[in-house]
Amino acid sequence: MEIKDKTPVPLWCGTPPAGESGPSSQTPVITPYLPPVWKVNHRALVIFPGGGYRALAQYEGEGYAEFFASHGYCCFVVQYRLGGEQVEKPCHHPAEISDAARAVRLVRSLAPEMHFDPNKIGVVGSSAGGHLAASVSVLPELGLTIPEEGEIAKISSRPDFTILCYPVITLGKFTHAGSKRCLLGDDPDPALVEKLSLENSVDAHTPPAFLFHRLGDTLVPCENSLLYAKALRRFGIPFELHINEKGGHGGGLAQGHPWTTEVLRWMNTL
Repeated sequence: MEIKDKTPVPLWCGTPPAGESGPSSQTPVITPYLPPVWKVNHRALVIFPGGGYRALAQYEGEGYAEFFASHGYCCFVVQYRLGGEQVEKPCHHPAEISDAARAVRLVRSLAPEMHFDPNKIGVVGSSAGGHLAASVSVLPELGLTIPEEGEIAKISSRPDFTILCYPVITLGKFTHAGSKRCLLGDDPDPALVEKLSLENSVDAHTPPAFLFHRLGDTLVPCENSLLYAKALRRFGIPFELHINEKGGHGGGLAQGHPWTTEVLRWMNTL
């Protein structure tokens, strides 16, 4: 695969699994954002923008990628498939986690030619994108593969660390109802809802995590991050949890909000 800075390429090398065939604006792509050569730190980040599983917020994709690339990270923004009535040929689970898992193993396969460490690949997700980043951290085996992937399908889809910004974690009491509906449809299997309430699926293989949330978030309450942190603690998995008193949902880089400094420091501890 030819990788050029800020040039999108198809995520899949054939027809993506778990979706309708035929032309669609729902073609998953991955866009690299490369660091200046004098800043390269030999690490990579796979970024999943938020948007309620029905849209993709550019500031949580391109915005994050440009920021982290300026600090030495090879960044890859994923345009994953979406649900919702307004989306052409809407896709539900497992399309989204299949795209996320494919993105991680594809990026890992690029490590030798792009000179980053295949064991230093993190995922970044915000809001519903946080649910997707946590999903591929906790349940990467739910992602489907296709025969055209060849040997890449055998590469691990689980990231080495996870960054979650005001994430949707649970599909239970404290969920964001719109994200849940766009991901699973109107009448989801209760067992799947339980499994994709990710606080229930954390295990000893889950990677370390950095979580950032705001106490004033009424759209995706901070209990989502608290539930994930509690589950990580139960298994002795390292994490940092940052909850700020002021502010609502979203915000991304938030004009130099302290979480950006904190997450850069945290990644240097891994």
